[in-house]
Amino acid sequence: MHTGGTADEAWYDDDAGPVARPYTMTGGRTAPARGQFDLISLVVGRRGVTPGTPLFPEQARIVELCHHPVSVAEVGAELDLPLGTVRVLLGDLLAAGLIETHDPPMLSELPTEDLLEAILVGLRAL
Repeated sequence: MHTGGTADEAWYDDDAGPVARPYTMTGGRTAPARGQFDLISLVVGRRGVTPGTPLFPEQARIVELCHHPVSVAEVGAELDLPLGTVRVLLGDLLAAGLIETHDPPMLSELPTEDLLEAILVGLRAL
């Protein structure tokens, strides 16, 4: 761990990076205040909505990334942050109305093979 130097340098570990940053971004929270964020849930930014309070740089980056639907896993990989931290940040953005989420379809919601075959037969008949 880095010792000496300025006060800001005291919170930086040469091998691990900033040791307090994820904790401070989430206010110590380990779960989102709002929303469920599975790895494959899609997140998309809401157009025309501006934040009521200043965003952390990571939150601003999330809003920027989500101009089209992006999975929670992709957001985490892009930000290089722990998934728990990403989920808390997403929950804050959801509560602020800056993003919306779309859960992946359940297998029971997908069309059946019979329905797909009927559609194919109908298309071939055209």
